[in-house]
This record gives sequence, structure tokens and C-alpha cells, in this order.
Amino acid sequence: MTELRTIIIDPVTRIEGHSKITLHLDEQGRVADAHFHVTQFRGFEKFCEGRPFSEMPSLMARICGICPVSHLIASAKACDALLAVKIPPAAEKLRRIFGIAQVVQSHALSLFHLSSPDLLMGMDSDPAESHLFGVYAKNPGLARDGIALRKFGQQIIERLGGKRIHPAWVVPGGVSEPLSHEDRDAILKTVPEALAIALRSLEWLKSTTERFREEIGVFGNFPSLFMGMVKKDGGLTFYDGDLRFVDEAGQVVAGKLDPSRYFEYLGEKVESWSYLKSAYYLPNGCPGGIYRVGPLARLNVCKQCGTPHADKALSEFRALQQNAVQSSFYYHQARLIEILYCVERIEQLLNDPEILSKHVRAVASANALEGVGAAEAPRGTLFHHYKIDEHGLIRWVNLIIATGQNNLAMNRSVLQVAQHFIQGDKITRGMLNRVEAVIRAYDPCLSCSTHAVGQMALRIQLIAPDGVVMDEVCRP
Repeated sequence: MTELRTIIIDPVTRIEGHSKITLHLDEQGRVADAHFHVTQFRGFEKFCEGRPFSEMPSLMARICGICPVSHLIASAKACDALLAVKIPPAAEKLRRIFGIAQVVQSHALSLFHLSSPDLLMGMDSDPAESHLFGVYAKNPGLARDGIALRKFGQQIIERLGGKRIHPAWVVPGGVSEPLSHEDRDAILKTVPEALAIALRSLEWLKSTTERFREEIGVFGNFPSLFMGMVKKDGGLTFYDGDLRFVDEAGQVVAGKLDPSRYFEYLGEKVESWSYLKSAYYLPNGCPGGIYRVGPLARLNVCKQCGTPHADKALSEFRALQQNAVQSSFYYHQARLIEILYCVERIEQLLNDPEILSKHVRAVASANALEGVGAAEAPRGTLFHHYKIDEHGLIRWVNLIIATGQNNLAMNRSVLQVAQHFIQGDKITRGMLNRVEAVIRAYDPCLSCSTHAVGQMALRIQLIAPDGVVMDEVCRP
């Protein structure tokens, strides 16, 4: 029998949340298996049971400090379904602005703060310098641009929602306050600078990509399905649309799918070694139904973005690989294209005369006992599914988070990178960083995603002051 040795990367750095990676080597030093372990558990699906459904948007925003707006919007849409109302047109447009402003700030955080050290200084750089301050020392303009883009998105969230983190402005039936002339004009003044930053950042990224041909070849570069929401005309959307699956050839496998019927298309699996659920395309089973969501997937499933600069960038993006763009390394470029789209789309929406309407909320009582809300979060499609009793109290919740939908792909990507770069007895810092870097390409948000279905594996140890394990309980 082949003896296995283990390499543990704990914690995985420059991601949002807590995780580790375990690599199992055979006696020849080759990677035989790999696992991406999510080691935190939060359980929002359970502790909101018994609460009035009207509280859900604000509660769900607390899931994450990076993408609270996505949870706020998906939750409010589920509550709209419970009310059985159509929200006012101005409220829908304001929600759209709110959501894509968060996409800008979140994508900027991922690309500039977390991944640009690898892209600017190389995968073999000193970890002690692989952070935003290191980026500033080497390329001050790039660091300032990343901070400015994040500030652009955050300030829009603050102007609309009253605060940058965990705003409660999106409510069942619409939004709580209309947009003022002053705030509309103030946001519009910031658009030209944000657009200029996005354009030059995209040019920088394209110019540096040639250095990473080896990584592009193995950073999650494998056939899979891709899923995202699209408009009726196939255009890119973040707020509302139909679900579409395409394969590695870019061919539509399933389209015009109602997001509220997600459970007919998506299955979920719990693994013993992680608190993160694995989602898969139900007709293909697991693991055959592996699919990816998020920026790379959205650009693979849509026909066009719908704004001038983003459509030009999308055309160049599609020339990177034949058919669908498969390498997860290109998540970085996809993020910048989406930032371009979001900045352009914010300007379009703010110039719509209806955006200043005072009618921004539909008021009703619960008219249904079940509701589903779906939206495109920065990391991919997000589902909130609620069931209530006749008193309007939550009795059941299911959340399907983008990171969970990417879980199978992330694990396969870790294995692919590890098998390529880790061979023999000599394990270099650059080899291990590349294993982490492929996870950073997906920009996982682990705080959002640890919501388990069924009974989770659990291990509890009672440890004495001298470090001796006094007792242990394990639940398989």
C-alpha cells in the first residue's frame, strides 16, 4: 500500500474567512489528493427561525461585512414574494444601483487588496511583502487606484443606505427612502474618475498576464458548466433574470430557468471535511454536475454586457480561449470588466428621470407562505428561500451561496495546481503560494457560505492548561 504524507496550509491567506488546505503526497512526492477545508461555521439558516419575516433583510445583511448588500437584496426579494407585491419602478432601479455599487467595491477589494500582490510581484514573492502596502511600495498608482475604486462603491452605498456596512435601506416592498437630487448629482460627479481607473487597471492587468502563462494553464483550467442570471435578451444582469447554464464549448445546456425553482436544477451535498456545502447541477449528479459561478461564469453565459466599454472588453475577453473561457485565472480580468459595466450602468440609471421618484415602497401584509429571492452577488448567484407560518414568523430557511456553488471547482482547482507545481521532496514557498492563489482567484467569502444542510461532522476537544486532551467527542 502506498504511504501518504500530508502538507497542511493553515490558514489560507488573503481571503475572506477561515480555511485550510490539505495536500496528500504519495511515496514519490506526488500529490495524490487535495482538500479545501472551510473551518468556520455560523448557521444563519437556523438561528433566524422564529423571527418575523420583515426582519430578514437586516438580519441577513449581517452575514457578511463585505457583501451585505447582496444578502439584503436577495432577502428583500424573497420577502417581496411573501408579500406578493411588485415594487415601484424607482425602487427597483435604486436597488440595482445599490447592488452594482457593492460589486465595484467588492471586486476592487478582491483584485487590488488580495490578489494584486501575486500579479504585481509574482507568485514567488516574499509573503511578508505580499499585501497592499507592498503593492504601494512597488506601484503606488496601482494601490491608490484600488483604494479609490473601492471608495467609489462604498460611498454610493453610504449615500443611498445611510452607512457603508450593514445598511438596512432595502426593505420588503422596495427601499425605505428615495434618492435626493443632491445625492444623485454627487454620485454622478464621481463616475468619470471611476471609469478612468477601471479602464487603466484593465490595461495594466492585460499587460501583466503574459507572465503567468504557466499558471493560466493549470489554475482551474478544466471543462465544467457555468451558471449565471441573464436578461431576456441574454444580457448581463445582477438584479433579475433567468438562470442559464453553458458548457465548456459555450453552448447553452439549459436556459430560461426560473430562479425561484432553483431546487429543480441544483443539488447540495455535505462533505465530512468541510462546513461548506457543495452545490451541483442536479441533472448531471455529483461530481458530474460541477459548475462555476461569479464573474468568469457571468461573462461566459451572457451574450453582451450592454454598455460600450464593457462590451468592447468582453469581446477581447472571449478571444482569450476557444469557446468558453475556462481558466479560473481569468476571474481577475472578468472582475475588471464587470467593474467597467457597473460604473457605466450606474451612470445610465442615475440619468433616468424616474430615479428621483418619491414612490419607492409597496406596503402589504404577507400574502404567501413561501418566497424565493435571487440576485447576482459579486461572487456569483445568491439564493434566499424562506417559509413562514400564518403569523409571518420564519419557520424554514435555505441559503445557497456563490462560494458553495464554486466549492467543487475550487477543490478540483487546488488539486490541479498542486499536482502541477508540487513534486518531489522539495516544497518551495512559491509552490504553496500558487495553491493559495488559485483559491484567491475565486474570491471565496467563507463567512457567507457556511450554512449546512443536514447534520454536520463535529469534533469537540476538552484541553487541560498543560495542553493534554482530557476528553473528546466526535460526530461523524
